[in-house]
Amino acid sequence: MTTHLSHPVTATRTDRVPPALDSDELAAVIEEIAVDAARRRAEGGGRPERALQLAREHLLGAVRVPKEAGGAGYSLRDFFVLAIRLAEADPDVPHILRGHWGTTEEALRTRDTDRGAWLLRSILDGKIFAGAQSELSGQPGVYTYDTTLTADGANFRLNGRKFYSTGSSYADYLRISANNEAGQQISATVPADRDGVIHVDDWDGVGQRETGSGTTILENVLVHPEEIGEFRRTPVSGKPRAPQAHLLMHAIGAGVLRALTAETATLLRTRTRSYSWGNTELAREDPQLLAVVGSLSSTTFVVEAAVLAAADALDTATLHLWEHGVADDALEFAASFQTSQVKVAVEQIALRAASEAFDAGGASWTRQSVHLDRHWRNLRTLFSHNPTVYKARVVGDVVVNDADLPSVGFF
Repeated sequence: MTTHLSHPVTATRTDRVPPALDSDELAAVIEEIAVDAARRRAEGGGRPERALQLAREHLLGAVRVPKEAGGAGYSLRDFFVLAIRLAEADPDVPHILRGHWGTTEEALRTRDTDRGAWLLRSILDGKIFAGAQSELSGQPGVYTYDTTLTADGANFRLNGRKFYSTGSSYADYLRISANNEAGQQISATVPADRDGVIHVDDWDGVGQRETGSGTTILENVLVHPEEIGEFRRTPVSGKPRAPQAHLLMHAIGAGVLRALTAETATLLRTRTRSYSWGNTELAREDPQLLAVVGSLSSTTFVVEAAVLAAADALDTATLHLWEHGVADDALEFAASFQTSQVKVAVEQIALRAASEAFDAGGASWTRQSVHLDRHWRNLRTLFSHNPTVYKARVVGDVVVNDADLPSVGFF
């Protein structure tokens, strides 16, 4: 599906464009990312620097920008297919780019402003954006911050400490939330390597370990007036509910399940030992073990299909916004509601599948050198974003009482 804007963006570059979804170029990029991820696992870990270099070189951050503006014109469905494929190769990579892709959507919505135009130019130049928003001292969904922006002559200074700043240590620019001296919420966009910005590699989650999701310290960071933008605290009528970032977590999960299915099948196919009381001499011919892989493959299909169905709803809502310049509340509600249903529906079956995959093997599959456990850890970490029990309650309230969804962007 080709995307169109009601007010087309003027093309800013012609020397390179992002690869088409079905292109050999994209397939080669994803394959190189997968090979690099395997190499790093074999060597005991490491940051996906090569993957981010490829993302910059091939403008993977600009795939949603329309073709007439120098992008690839991906629909949101195309975008989520890309995210799933990238996650199959290395789930850290689309997670790192999560904030960047959100910035791209904002740039497209605000393309007729100086700030939106600058964002688009930077994105088409291969720059990567990340967010430094959350604070461990804050309450999710309540937008007050200990981080402060104070006047310094004609400029300003940022001071504070952010956590869950996913992708920040890989980015070219950081989008930072803070309170100004009047207590108002602001958003500042500054170079990630500006003096006073300190990236701390202290993310110690059980999964998604190389996403740069730890602490960002801001020590008297210079901010120019033109680097300060509007802070949109809650969606209002005519503004999108923006469930894309949440659905992306489950697209990454679908990619994880793809990788798990392929690896489990390979392990079973190449397994030389079996039990004397098994059904067949060769493990790959044992019907019970084949059923484990069959169940895993089926779960992968269902999770991916659910993600893409919600992506279609999000596509419809976003296209309406682009074509009419104003969001349709009913379409936005449907997209956000379906995204919530995906979360509630797929997480337990995905986690169960990642655990039951070990039933097709023996103790040898639990060795660290096999790395099969990383899939469950990554899924568990991804799904811990926004508690599922609260999503289930809200979905039930909508179905039973025709309730609205929480009016916070974090939801």
